[in-house]
Amino acid sequence: MSKPKPPTYRTTNWHDYNKALARRGSLSIWFDPETQWLAAPTGKRGRQPVFTDAAIQACLTLKALFGLPLRQTTGMVASLLDLAGLDWPVPDFSTLCRRQKTLTVHIPYRPSTGALHLLIDSTGVKAEGDGEWLARKHGPSKPRDWRKVHLGIDAETLEIRAIEITGSRVGDAPILPDLLDQIPADQPIDRVTADVAYDTRACHTVIAARGAAAVIPPRRNGKPWKEQTAAATVRNDALRSCCRLGRAIWKRWSGYHRRSLVEAKMRFFKLLGERVMSRDFDRQVAELQIRAAILNRFTALGTPLTQPAG
Repeated sequence: MSKPKPPTYRTTNWHDYNKALARRGSLSIWFDPETQWLAAPTGKRGRQPVFTDAAIQACLTLKALFGLPLRQTTGMVASLLDLAGLDWPVPDFSTLCRRQKTLTVHIPYRPSTGALHLLIDSTGVKAEGDGEWLARKHGPSKPRDWRKVHLGIDAETLEIRAIEITGSRVGDAPILPDLLDQIPADQPIDRVTADVAYDTRACHTVIAARGAAAVIPPRRNGKPWKEQTAAATVRNDALRSCCRLGRAIWKRWSGYHRRSLVEAKMRFFKLLGERVMSRDFDRQVAELQIRAAILNRFTALGTPLTQPAG
């Protein structure tokens, strides 16, 4: 018996998608003339901040987008403001470095039209150490360190709705409650899709507490849970379906393959840089959050719409 032919898809909005791709190369999308560039007095004692968080984030966005050092970033921002005809002062490199440590990054996103379908995954970004080729060829010359990026994206808008940065020794499952806490309490969640690393009692319990269904494959050697709770019922049903029907049928029936969207988002996340440039952990968190804001901005400009061909 021959295997069924895989379905083919075609893009239906090439005209709009081409315009969106062209706009991603425009520098004007990062500067809004109506942005409040200079900070208002705080009313507290001590030196007052000169620039707002939006101004600092705009400068650090160009730094992360083009991989520039801080001094080159200030020169690029000054030239762009001059070309735009904006008579705004430019923060120097020491101000950017100092403010990055305490910056509250604003990650824009478009709200979902209905209940949220959250896709969860994590990846590693190199913080220190030699590259992969050099380490394999000559051995590591110094300890290598990684930062783990945990993402939650909306399956409808494909935008990042939750992000957490941890060290490489932190697992995936303990971070799921922090990701769900970033979703507003009044935002209904329909489903949470994640891989087998999230097949724990704590993850299923926190998902059920938000009134969502967990689409998480059980472990290969998983056993039924004895608790009579909503979380245990959902997990035991998935385990029973995998045992009787097989994992392939369960994944197709549950829509688990939608999780590939967050894996694609991880690839785009790493296209902005395989490693972080900052050396301090707080600055690394701000740098990676700014990358998430950049990806959301690109996604909001336009994405391809596909449908089955024939």
